[in-house]
Amino acid sequence: MADFVDLRSDTVTRPTAGMREAMATAEVGDDVYGEDPSVNALEAEVAALFGHEAALFAPSGSMANQIALQLLVSPGDELLADADAHVVTYEIGAAAAYGGISSRTWPAVGADIDPEQVARMIRPDGYFAVPTRAIAVEQTYSRGGGVIPLATLRELRGVADDAGVAMHCDGARIWHAHVADGVPLIEYGRLFDTLSVCLSKGLGAPVGSLVVGSAEKIERARLIRKRMGGGMRQVGILAAAGRYALAHHIDRLADDHARAARLAEAVAPFGVLAAPVRTNLVALDLTKHALDARALAAAARAEGVLVSVLGPRTARLVTHLGLDDAGIDRARAALPHILAAA
Repeated sequence: MADFVDLRSDTVTRPTAGMREAMATAEVGDDVYGEDPSVNALEAEVAALFGHEAALFAPSGSMANQIALQLLVSPGDELLADADAHVVTYEIGAAAAYGGISSRTWPAVGADIDPEQVARMIRPDGYFAVPTRAIAVEQTYSRGGGVIPLATLRELRGVADDAGVAMHCDGARIWHAHVADGVPLIEYGRLFDTLSVCLSKGLGAPVGSLVVGSAEKIERARLIRKRMGGGMRQVGILAAAGRYALAHHIDRLADDHARAARLAEAVAPFGVLAAPVRTNLVALDLTKHALDARALAAAARAEGVLVSVLGPRTARLVTHLGLDDAGIDRARAALPHILAAA
């Protein structure tokens, strides 16, 4: 895809030269025995960033999310989440299939959560109803890059505490929220019983996410990870990539946000922006446009630009480490031309 401006996702990045060097020189051991020093260092670093006791390295964000949900919700009990939440929409029913978790959702609103609405949905124990055990939120929102305000999260934490339920954060792109709103990562960490954080979405590592929580929860998480086939051996090679990403690729996310804003500016005159652009995601709503999402993606590909199709009339543009200003300029020229010609 070297000749394309790839706006499909921030997971398409390649390791930088510095990251490859860190991987090549990483000290490794058997992580199933807890003996990989690079993994241990990564887990300790990420736990400290969020003010928690421990963290666990997992091969994917989906596995990290599902481990966290199983820590909080027993089989047959209930999770509440947004209708478009990654944990209930894009993880192929894993909560039900592996955790026996019943899910109920509020209408898809992205970052615009109404804590009072969530409070009304919580079911207590008794009366043979399915009891609510946890609330999951997504920071940032994967379909549009929206950032949930810190005040909203604090209010939602209050709702959870009043009801005696737990809170999980799918923080795949929480680094972007941290940069966009200036909220310290430790402030986010204080609000959640568990978090999952991703090293490949935005930060440019080739693979890997972490579950963050208390020492007791992470000890249980190791058993769940093993049960799910996630036990890894000399995985410090990948952990070293993650540590390099944390050291070098967080502050530069502001560049991705600025480039996303430039893309949004180029397509805004055509009435296709689904939401204000806060981070590196530009959501497109083609409901009122002549092109549908697949037609837009096909036309864009013909002009050397790759676009993600999320639904019949929904598309997404994502900026990332692998794009420079020249690539954004190419996309800014191609996309308005395609939208105007339809």
